[in-house]
Amino acid sequence: MRTRNQAIGDAAEDLVADVLVARGWRILARRLRVGRLELDLVAVDPGPPGRLVAVEVRWRAGREHGLPEETVDRRKRDRLRAALIRLGEGGRLPDGRPLPRLPRAVDLVVVEPGIERPEVRHHRDVLA
Repeated sequence: MRTRNQAIGDAAEDLVADVLVARGWRILARRLRVGRLELDLVAVDPGPPGRLVAVEVRWRAGREHGLPEETVDRRKRDRLRAALIRLGEGGRLPDGRPLPRLPRAVDLVVVEPGIERPEVRHHRDVLA
């Protein structure tokens, strides 16, 4: 059973996946466990240039504790980097599908409540 906050986070990830697909991206995996690490989304950005992207999704209901972007600290970036490296080492997704041979990156996508619909902000290459 998922908690309320987990369900809201899942909905944010689903929204981000829908936005990316509408932009021509291909979602390869959601909530992917890589050892003890987790990647919210793994997707192919068609580019140009094309990239294999681990997408970190952050949802926040308000800004009383700062911007959602500020929650991705050095420790979180290190874990994202490690998960992407570990995923690439095997060259395959856990279900056996091969990973595309593309440059790898980590993007951050933030979801916040909006007046008519949620606001989505996409930050590319957050490890660069």
